[in-house]
Parts: sequence; structure tokens; C-alpha cells
Amino acid sequence: MSTLLISLPLASGPDTGPSSAWSYSYALSPDGVTIGQQGSTTAGLLPQPGRAGEVVAVVPAAMLSWQRVSLPQGVGPGSPRLRAVLEGLLEERLLDDPAQLHFALQPNTRAAGQGEPIWIACCPRQWLREHLQALEAAGRAVARVVPSHAPGEPAPDGAQILVTGSPELAQAVVYGTDSADAVLVLPVSRESAALLPPLGPDSIVHAEPAVVSTAEHWLQRPVQLYSPAQTMRDAARSDWDLAQLEFANSGRNRLQRRLGSGLNDVLHTPAWRPARWALLALVVLSLVGANIWAWQERQQLQAKAALVRSSLTQAFPKVQVVVDAPVQMAREVANLRQASGGLSPSDAEPLLAAAGQALASLPAGTVPSTVEYSGGELRLRGLPTDGFDAFSQKLQAQGLQAQMQNDQWVIRAQAQP
Repeated sequence: MSTLLISLPLASGPDTGPSSAWSYSYALSPDGVTIGQQGSTTAGLLPQPGRAGEVVAVVPAAMLSWQRVSLPQGVGPGSPRLRAVLEGLLEERLLDDPAQLHFALQPNTRAAGQGEPIWIACCPRQWLREHLQALEAAGRAVARVVPSHAPGEPAPDGAQILVTGSPELAQAVVYGTDSADAVLVLPVSRESAALLPPLGPDSIVHAEPAVVSTAEHWLQRPVQLYSPAQTMRDAARSDWDLAQLEFANSGRNRLQRRLGSGLNDVLHTPAWRPARWALLALVVLSLVGANIWAWQERQQLQAKAALVRSSLTQAFPKVQVVVDAPVQMAREVANLRQASGGLSPSDAEPLLAAAGQALASLPAGTVPSTVEYSGGELRLRGLPTDGFDAFSQKLQAQGLQAQMQNDQWVIRAQAQP
């Protein structure tokens, strides 16, 4: 599934000009794994993800704060009291007015159980609304909102650092620690270096292309190049979705996103590669088996057809060309019967004899008023309709069939299969 990843800029509002002038960094992925196109442009010039694609907005780490709280009993996702409860719990911890912030609960909060501490993501409410509205107005409605970095299990080799920004205004995003701050955003300066958690020899340090040399000079160690597109791609794989409360999408959209994301994982992620190969092998084996079975069926049908043709030519040597063996054999048998003076089941005599025996099932003295024979059919008129079923059963026992047509009883020989 094609995915358009959009990084929301840090600034918005009346001091930054109209929304049509905001610049968005983006990356277009054809499968959610590889990056096909990337760049930075205004909302109206962003590429389209395709008819079945998804638009994912990425919130920079600098716009997020993380709090860990325990929800009271009876309050969870979907609760009408959730926002009011969060504002009360976080009022003393936040520097900003809680009414001006947007809150999002960590994934699988319902499964975590009441009373357990969970992560709450906080970001400016108006800032997020303005960017989502600007993108929707440009025809790029956002289906999911994810953080660029989120709390998780501590990295086994210590903290992970990503240095972003420009050489004049570089920032370091520190994550993968067991710190209560979850995700730290520090300015790249001599003073902030003392605030960094201990870095092991195998700790991962990434830097965007514009600040590679700045990061190496600041940390006094080599760093790995990491593009903004890679950061957005990794963020989109997260289970987090900040589109909650007033920004929540409909249940149908969430289901479509989950199905699309799940299908994309099945088709492209390495973890599913054995299953994909197994499915491909199963399909190939099924096709091979179906072709073998069809070939055997054709062989059997051809053998039966050859046997029928052989029987015809052996019984009637004068038949040189076989077109429809059963029809030709019936015709030859009829010719032999006619030549020998024999009667066929559809001749008048056998039909009259059978009808006479079947009439015995009717009340005494019941006889037809008119008897006609034509084209292998015997027609009887003037018989009571209530005796037809018994009459028909008698004829069926003799290999004939009877049919009522208006006031006539029609008797004919049963068609040969």
C-alpha cells in the first residue's frame, strides 16, 4: 500500500503567514518499506499517495511532551470523561494550560488494565488542528498521526540519539532510555552534552545529512547518516496513533488502515517472508496438481470416446466416418430393426399394448374417446384427469413416459441417455 509520510513543521499560526505557504517535508513510499520520492514543498504540491494509499502525519519530537499516569477505574479510550480526567491529572505537571493541549493514550491501553501507568503524549492542540485542516484542504486528508519518536523498551546498548535541524539550530533527540522523560530533545551545545545519558560503545547515534559534522564534533565520535525520510518511515511503523479524542477518525477508517497495514506487512516485511514462500509453493503445487488431474480426466474421456467409436465401427463396418457415435449407432440399430420388421418402443403397437395394460388401473369401463398415433407419440382423449397419476406410474414401469397436455394423455418412449 502506497504511503505518503508528511512531517509537520514546528511553527504555524498568524505570525508564520498563510497556511498555503507552510512547507512540509515528505516521503512517498510505494510499499511502506522503501522510499521512492522525498522532498519539501507546500501542502498543495505534495504528491498523492494513490487511490488506495494512506497519508500519515509525523509529529516532531520537539512538539511533544510525555507524561506517565494511571487512569482511574472506569475511564479509558472512548470514555466521555477521558479528556477532563487527563486535564485534572496533568494540570500540575504541565507548563502550558491543559485546555490548549491535545492528549493521546499509548496503544493497547484497554488491554493494559485499569490502574497501570500508561504514557500520554501531549502536543499543542491548535497547532495540530491547523496543520491537519491545511492538509485536508489540499486534498491530503491525514489518516493517522504518529510521533517521530515514542517511549518504548530501553535499547540494549544504551540510549539512541538522532541529531536533526541545521548547523545553526541543531537538536538532539534522545530515546531508548529507561529515563522517566522517555524522549528528550536537547539543543546541541557544550552545556547540553552534560545532560546526555551514558553512551555505550555500541550505542546508535544518527544524524541528518545537514548536521553530520556538527554531531561528530559535539559527541566526539562518528555518527551514522540518517535521512528525514528514514525517520518518517520508522515512525509510521509505530503502533502509536495520536488521532484521538476530537481528532479521532471513524471506526471504519481505522479498520481500513489496520487491514491495509496488515496486508502491507504480509506482502513486504521480512518476518512474513517464509509465509510468502510457503503460500507461493502451495499455489504452484495446487496449479500443478490441477493440471495433472485435468490431464488424467482428458485421457479417460478420450479412452471412453475411442471405445465407443470402436464399438460402432465393429458392429457396423459400413460406417467409415464417426461424427457422433451414440446418434449414429441408434440410427443404424433403427435401420436394422426396420429392415428386419422388428418393432421399436416408439412404434404404435408397443405403445398401444402398454396403454391397454395401464388402463386397467382405471375404473372398469374407462376407455378413451379418441386414439391418435403420430411421430412416435400416442395421444388419448376423453380420459378422467384424476386417474392420470396411476396411469403414468404403470407406464414408467414399462420404460415409457406419459404427459398430460390439455385434455390429451401423450405417451412416448423414454429418451435414451
